[in-house]
Amino acid sequence: MDVQKKKILVVEDDGAIARGLIHNLEYEGYEVRGASHGQAVMPMVAEFVPDLIILDVMLPGRSGFEILKDLRASGNDVHVIILSARTGESDKVEGLSLGADDYVSKPFGLREFLARVAAAMRRIGQRRMESARPLEFGDLAIYPESMTVTRGGDPIKLTPRALELLVFFARHPNRIYSREALIEHVWGEDYDGTNRTIDNFVVQIRSQIEVNPGKPCRLETVYGLGYRFVG
Repeated sequence: MDVQKKKILVVEDDGAIARGLIHNLEYEGYEVRGASHGQAVMPMVAEFVPDLIILDVMLPGRSGFEILKDLRASGNDVHVIILSARTGESDKVEGLSLGADDYVSKPFGLREFLARVAAAMRRIGQRRMESARPLEFGDLAIYPESMTVTRGGDPIKLTPRALELLVFFARHPNRIYSREALIEHVWGEDYDGTNRTIDNFVVQIRSQIEVNPGKPCRLETVYGLGYRFVG
């Protein structure tokens, strides 16, 4: 694994700890940036696109838990290691339930911490390898990592929203989803689409993946319930 290309965002308001972490992580070969204020994190995530975030809980502006909640609500699955002086079991449970991948209590041993980071990077690499593999259904190949689709080796053209819906279906074959559930799972409850919006996307998808869109056998309508992608 080429760690030179792996990027880490260290979110820590204690200057001494932040400098120590950044120095040692850079020594290990990672590209590292730091943030010390809660309000700066989300813009930096969008600009830097880190592979891993080391996230303190007690920050000025916004807490680490609030930031983590926002990350997951926005669909960002970046690997997060919580770093906190709050060692209570309830704090650890909250952090992990909000979507943290690991929880390290202060004070911590540097060697152990770097080993956790290295282990996280291995998991990230493995996850990316798995997501790079296509989801195949007959002559239909769906690539979630690159958000591309081919049928019989030929690329399929779909709007971004329709493509997101198709990828979701492909990741959850043979399950029935109502239109409301699809909106919530794919785009979140804040998306202003309607049931009719889902129907329009389904028509678009069927026109590209079905042999006979008028009689679909891959993306089925389950009357009274919703839609099912047949795997």
